[in-house]
Amino acid sequence: MTDDVFGVGGIRERVLAGWAAAPVRFREDANAEEELALGGYVDRVVIELAQNAADAAARAGVPGQVLFELRDNTLVVANTGAPLSAAGVESLATLRASAKRDEAAVGRFGVGFSAVLAVTDEPVVLSRTGGVRFSKADTAATIAGLGSAGLDTEVRRRNGQVPVLRLPFEAAGEPPEGYDTAVILPLRDEAAAALVRRLLDEAGDALLLALPGLERIEIATTHGRRVLEDVESRWHIHRVAGVFTEPQRDQLLADRPTEERTRPQWSILWALPSDEAVELPGVVQAPTPTDEALSLPVLLLATFPLDSTRRQVAQGALTDWLVREAASAYAELLRRRVEDGGEVLQLVPTGLAAGALDRALRDAIVAVLPDTPVLRVVVDGAVIRPRDAVVVEGADEAFTARLGPIVPGLVRSSLQFRGALDALGVRRLELAEVVDQLGAQQAPEWWRGLYASLAGMVTDALLRESLGTLPVPLADGRLVRGVRGLLLPGPELPVDVLKEFGEYGVRIVHPDAVDPALERLGALPATPRTLLEDSAVRTAVEHSLEADDPDGIAHAVLSLVAADPAQADGLWWLADLALRDAEGDLVPANALVIPGSEAASILDEDEVAPVDRELLDRHGLPALVAVGVLATLGVVTTSDVALDELPESFTDLDGIEDWAYDVAPDGSRYGATIGELTAIRDLDWITDDAWPRALELFGSAPELRRALVTQVRVVGPDDRALGVPSYAAWWIRERVLLEDGEPLAGRADPDADPVLASFLDEAPEWTARLDPEVRTAVGLVREVGDLDADGISLLLERLADPERDVEESELLRLWSRLGTLAVFPGDAPEHVRVLADDGLTRVTEAGAAVVVDGPMWLQREDLGGFVVASGAAADGLSDLLDVPMAQEVAQGKIDGEGTAADVPEIVRELVPEVPATWWEHEELTVDGVEVSWWVDEDGAPHAATFDGLAKALAWASGRWDQRHVIRAVLNEPDRSSELLVDAAYD
Repeated sequence: MTDDVFGVGGIRERVLAGWAAAPVRFREDANAEEELALGGYVDRVVIELAQNAADAAARAGVPGQVLFELRDNTLVVANTGAPLSAAGVESLATLRASAKRDEAAVGRFGVGFSAVLAVTDEPVVLSRTGGVRFSKADTAATIAGLGSAGLDTEVRRRNGQVPVLRLPFEAAGEPPEGYDTAVILPLRDEAAAALVRRLLDEAGDALLLALPGLERIEIATTHGRRVLEDVESRWHIHRVAGVFTEPQRDQLLADRPTEERTRPQWSILWALPSDEAVELPGVVQAPTPTDEALSLPVLLLATFPLDSTRRQVAQGALTDWLVREAASAYAELLRRRVEDGGEVLQLVPTGLAAGALDRALRDAIVAVLPDTPVLRVVVDGAVIRPRDAVVVEGADEAFTARLGPIVPGLVRSSLQFRGALDALGVRRLELAEVVDQLGAQQAPEWWRGLYASLAGMVTDALLRESLGTLPVPLADGRLVRGVRGLLLPGPELPVDVLKEFGEYGVRIVHPDAVDPALERLGALPATPRTLLEDSAVRTAVEHSLEADDPDGIAHAVLSLVAADPAQADGLWWLADLALRDAEGDLVPANALVIPGSEAASILDEDEVAPVDRELLDRHGLPALVAVGVLATLGVVTTSDVALDELPESFTDLDGIEDWAYDVAPDGSRYGATIGELTAIRDLDWITDDAWPRALELFGSAPELRRALVTQVRVVGPDDRALGVPSYAAWWIRERVLLEDGEPLAGRADPDADPVLASFLDEAPEWTARLDPEVRTAVGLVREVGDLDADGISLLLERLADPERDVEESELLRLWSRLGTLAVFPGDAPEHVRVLADDGLTRVTEAGAAVVVDGPMWLQREDLGGFVVASGAAADGLSDLLDVPMAQEVAQGKIDGEGTAADVPEIVRELVPEVPATWWEHEELTVDGVEVSWWVDEDGAPHAATFDGLAKALAWASGRWDQRHVIRAVLNEPDRSSELLVDAAYD
């Protein structure tokens, strides 16, 4: 039993007496509570409990902190602040009678705690001052115990449904350390748990903004832990607040409930997120969320009056007044944003309203903004009212800047914010009169002057669209509309190449019409690169196998590339260019090799052919290699790409999709990105017998080496970076098989630890010629940490082979390394190797073994076979082998107390860390098993022999390395002087 510190017994007596006297009162309470739990407060448990925490912090005058922790199907909500009081308990047990009537609190209706009934029937509140609980079952039992026929009839007619929060009961317990109060909600079922998880996931900055009494909210679930704090650093905030005067109370609060009229405070907060990607709730907060939609990209928290559902804002004079105040505050938010250098046109209400309240707010804002200085003129940056501003239709920033000195009040404009400028009442000046001057066809020189005059209008993307149909004269005499994609001729290009490409639709500007403004409008200098990138040239290359004159296309492309082979970098589709092979057949460039090259020596001749020698002699090796002809293996590179959307240049790589799935964080490619990715092409064309030479080539060629040995950095959706094998390393590990049909990967590296190598298959002799980094990249194992999950499984399987002889020293070395692994196989082994007698090892069932992380447990042969390691390695081995720690299967409790004895002074001089006292036992047993020494859970040494005492003192002092010295001085006290002298040199 607990002390009734809150007088809950009296509350129950009064309530029960009232119910017994008038069962209809019981029915009224039950209906009212059920209406709240199933209606207005069905999904408000997180918000309402956070609100109570904020009010508690405000009452105590402390910064509010609240913890939401969901564990074992129970929600625990702990908070700092004023603890539970008798008045608070009475408020919890009374509908619509808040204990906060005289406070400037957020909670004010007296029904918020009923939100817990949506998820539980047994809420408990524990505080520093005591505890109280509510129980559906205990309430029903208490009613039944009254013996009231009227109440029994009501309960029966309600199918056993009783009000939970009217009868409080005493509860024992304390809130978590660091908190003053805790609400404990055993969740009713999985549906309740799912609702709580959703509400916790949805909790964000809006909660802190709505509850300024809270400075920190911590949310812990099985998915992890997150903290909400420092909210104002992420938002641009403007607040206004006040207290109604007596005349305002009479006018605005006349239709509000009595207790609400005694709370004349009002407040409004607008919050604009610093990060545009923040997802806004899209509803008005009053100050906690309502069902009133808000279409503005901001948060609005205001003390709007609510109807009985607490979901809708009540209509009336108070709401109308607050709407006007909110509009003025919104205008001030935008004004301050402009003064801070920000843009506000995206915050001007446009389009359709989302509801009646939203429409009223938008109308009030639009009425205020035209007289609020929120626009900046271009000429001197002064901030002016929208009604004093003008814009030039279609003008960009640079052109507008030119007009600024002659057009008073000129502000920047764009198509994106046309609606906002119209809503603000900004006057428009049409650009059509300027565009109308562009008339009939003129000489090229005239056009050049025109482009120069319009150069200031082409820096903005939207304006480039509007100027996209400008007329441009071409070198062939045609006049075309649209500048983007036209080519500006340069003196370095061969004339015959220009003529060749002209037949394929390449459009080149007339030389006399060329002006730098055209390049700014989207024209491209006709360098070899721009010609190669032209869509018409790409189309010709990609269809060159079926072209009427494939040799002409090849000549034109190779002539451009030969002028500067570096211009072809990154144009992977040039590999589709049809070229002649040695037999005169047309073959894509990427299926041709340079005769006598490394590529010719290692690639399958059924997949590649030698290029025509005449092409090689005419255009040179660099040009042919630049378009994709192979002299060695080629690479493709990309950067800043999504793992689930690899570029087209990677799609024909063998197994690239499988690689992407294998390296994806948590097995999902979506949301993962790669900073830089380089892959070796045509690995599947390397012949089986050429792999020794191919891998030597990979180690010696810098570009191929980087593509093989450099890990790829993958960043997951949670922004965590992960280093994964390169595509080439993955492909070789997965696909390269040796003559025995088994993979190269997973075999012992020539430089591997001999002990480890004895458990792995031997790598071919030729691997010794490979670079060590190359050997590691292709999957050869040098040390335990190189093993993947399958390799670890194989090692554990072979280690547990009873036919193998494994020395104790070898096993100890392997244990120390296996215990530090971060990779685990799918299943734990059924058998493990353990220590045996006389420096030997043996195999036993995993269930008959224990991991020993301390030497004293080695005396406990009753526990089974020993797996020995220390520190973190012991924990790792326990997880890896699924073998328990020794202390998990035995208590390690010393039988009897022993006799306390002083540790000899000479021992303490030699090893100052030893305890001053030890416990002597004539016969020392632990858990009924005889041992020579032990250190109990308090760190006290116990021993039955001198040797045991030496070990006990060394282990208890953390100086196991000194056990032999301690034993020497205990066994031979006359050597004390000698040992002390020796210790001077330690």
